Amino acid sequence: MKTIKALAAIAIVLPTLAFAQANTPRVDQRQANQEQRIDQGVASGSLTQREANRMERGQQHVDNMENRAKSDGVVTRQERARLHQAQDVQSKRIYRQKHDRQHDYNHNGRVDRPRHR
Repeated sequence: MKTIKALAAIAIVLPTLAFAQANTPRVDQRQANQEQRIDQGVASGSLTQREANRMERGQQHVDNMENRAKSDGVVTRQERARLHQAQDVQSKRIYRQKHDRQHDYNHNGRVDRPRHR
């Protein structure tokens, strides 16, 4: 009787442990933050639509990497490191694009360039 209860408890606990190993809350939160940075850049005009589309494709690439890492139920230390490195690259790209001299302040789809005096 004790072995049946023990096996039942193990059968309940193992799937939750496997699911816990596949959770990536830091990666998910960072993805959300970077999406928000892109949206804010479009709203403020510091990102053109073309730049924003490129940044969105980069975020999709990181999301695809995360899905592949989770596909076997466990995200290993190396997979997490690759995800964090890919997010670092994307973060730097977002920063560079938001701080370059291409703007779309009037949101007409054309790049606004600062006037040189």
